[in-house]
Amino acid sequence: MDNILVIGIAGGSGSGKTTLMKNLMAGFGDNIAVLSHDNYYRAHDDLPFEQRSKLNYDHPDAFETDLMIEHLKALKAGGTIECPVYDYTIHNRTSEVTLIQPRKVIIVEGILIFENKELCKLMDIKIFVDTDDDVRLIRRIKRDVAKRGRSLQSVLTQYLETVKPMHEQFVVPSKKNADVIVLEGGKNLVALNMITSQIQQHIQDNTDPSEA
Repeated sequence: MDNILVIGIAGGSGSGKTTLMKNLMAGFGDNIAVLSHDNYYRAHDDLPFEQRSKLNYDHPDAFETDLMIEHLKALKAGGTIECPVYDYTIHNRTSEVTLIQPRKVIIVEGILIFENKELCKLMDIKIFVDTDDDVRLIRRIKRDVAKRGRSLQSVLTQYLETVKPMHEQFVVPSKKNADVIVLEGGKNLVALNMITSQIQQHIQDNTDPSEA
């Protein structure tokens, strides 16, 4: 499938990646497909819940990125993929998959997607969402306690032991691979409008008149 625009959205946990992604998707309907790096966390069926909860989920090795690269290449070639489904409440993949079909625009999002050079080469636009550390921590606490069944203490412990050091070791250095740095994610309306305009132009340029 020719002329697929691949947009990478990276940034630290709680930076506003998801808000930016949802705002971009809002106006384009079925023209956008999303690949989330989180769904490519490695399966750990061999470990009990207690051990899974103590793993380092913020290191590049926590992800099956090779599979994500394979899937992205398949989408760009016009194929349909079976994307894994990850469940944060059990710290493991489920047995389910999501069928994702190729679209004119593919958004690849995740904390560490710019850390992998091969994955970066498949992206046309690389956007890094940069947000103050304190703001990111507060957002992470609210999200993980409300939506992922975590206790406040477990969130803080994980943040101090793995999230913060891994952010400094891997996420921050990967920012240099970005084409665009967006402050405050989806709340940055100037950046949002610029990116939206580029997507709109790409879709118009690659839409058959009979589809309009």
